[in-house]
Amino acid sequence: MKPFLFSLVCLPIYLFAAHAYAQQVTTEQPTGTSANTTNTTTAASKPASEASPYKISLQLSPYTQHYSPKDPEDRDVFLIGVEREHPNGKIDGAAFFSNTFGQESVYLFPWGGVYKGIWGVPKLSFKWTAGLIYGYKPPYDKKVPLNYKGFSPGVVPAFSYEFDSKWSAQINILGTQGVMLQLNVPLNY
Repeated sequence: MKPFLFSLVCLPIYLFAAHAYAQQVTTEQPTGTSANTTNTTTAASKPASEASPYKISLQLSPYTQHYSPKDPEDRDVFLIGVEREHPNGKIDGAAFFSNTFGQESVYLFPWGGVYKGIWGVPKLSFKWTAGLIYGYKPPYDKKVPLNYKGFSPGVVPAFSYEFDSKWSAQINILGTQGVMLQLNVPLNY
């Protein structure tokens, strides 16, 4: 449990660092100035529409439904994470979760995408992420494919519905194991 709590403590630090990095905009250096001088402006001095090119969201998952009947060893799955959506629809981020077997786990996803307005519904999106999962250790290491010493690849397709600019609900498809309800709250909108 200690590594999971450590991850939860580090998550806000990551959020603020990512937010601060996204807010800092370097402007072109004027001609004739020293190479050691850098002109920067922050999003606070820009209009809200130019504040950040990214949409950064906090992810929370209070519930997961498994397809098979609950095994006595199964535990409730909880997730907290951060996701960054680029203007071109690319997605990346990190999520910390307790897996079905009560093991603290992390999912780092440097690859992903979002496709908005699917099936003619403007607020409905299809999302996918791909990356690396760590945390499925013996005796549960065979419960995820291609596991090597707790590390395994991960791909999560999802459907998201945006209720307003403040939050959205998402259903993550967890392979052949189940589905996860997730809530996304924007941090910089």
